[in-house]
Amino acid sequence: MKIRHFFLTLSFGYALFLSPFTMAADYGHIHLAAPDTTAAAKWYAKHFVGDIGPGETTDRVAFGKILVVFFGREPGAGSVGSGVDHIGFSMANVEEVTANIVADGGKQLGDFIEFGGMKIAFVEDPWGTKIELINDAELRGTHHIHLSTPEPAATLAWYSEAFGGKAGKYKGKMDGLFYGDIWLFAAKSQETVAATEGRSMDHLGWNFANLDTAAVALKAKGVQFSMQPRDYHNLRIAFVDGPDGVKIELVQPPSAQ
Repeated sequence: MKIRHFFLTLSFGYALFLSPFTMAADYGHIHLAAPDTTAAAKWYAKHFVGDIGPGETTDRVAFGKILVVFFGREPGAGSVGSGVDHIGFSMANVEEVTANIVADGGKQLGDFIEFGGMKIAFVEDPWGTKIELINDAELRGTHHIHLSTPEPAATLAWYSEAFGGKAGKYKGKMDGLFYGDIWLFAAKSQETVAATEGRSMDHLGWNFANLDTAAVALKAKGVQFSMQPRDYHNLRIAFVDGPDGVKIELVQPPSAQ
C-alpha cells in the first residue's frame, strides 16, 4: 500500500492531525452492479426508504444527499473479500427489515447481535453486496461504509488526507471518519483483499466543488489517477486508486460547475 503522510497518524485510534493542505470533500455515492438497474433501485428504495431518481433516471436511489447507483451488468463476485466488505443502513425496525429482505430475494448472514445497545443484523442483497442493518437513532438512512484492509489505521489515514472527514471513535468504540451523512470504517483483514472493480460493490464516490483543483492537490499527495478529469454528461468525473484495490470516483456535480 503506497500512502504518503503529510501528518502524524501512526496511532489513528488516538489522534489524527490533518495537513493544512487536505482538501475537504463530500461523500457522494456508492456504485453497485445488477443486471436490471431499475429493479435493483426499486429494491433498495423499498427496503431502505430512498427516492428513485432524481428526475427521470431509474438506475439510482437518493438517500438524502447520498446516491446508490447501479451499473447494468452481472455483479460478478460479492463485496465480501474485496476492499469494501459491506455498506450500512440505519433504521428502527431492524428485525422487520431483515425479514422483508429475506422474503424479497436477499439473505440473512448470521444471527441478530447487539452493539452499544443497538440491534444489528447482516444481510446480503440479491446481487451479492453485504449490508449491515443497524438501529442507530442518531443517524438514519445511509450509515456507513466498512472497508477491509491489512492496515486499518494507515488506510483511514489515506482517506483522511485525500478526502478530509472528521476523525473520531464511533460510539467510543470504532475508529472512523465522518462525512456529515455517513461514516467510513476499516476492519483488519488477515488475508489479501481483492479489488472492487467488476464486483457487486464496484466503487465509492466523493464529490468536489472543483474537480480540476482537487486533482492537482491529490496528485501532489501521490494519489494515483486511473482516469484523468473529464466531462461526462452533465458532470465532471475522474477515477483514482484507493488502498487495497478500492476504485474511487471523484465527481464535480452540475450545481458546482
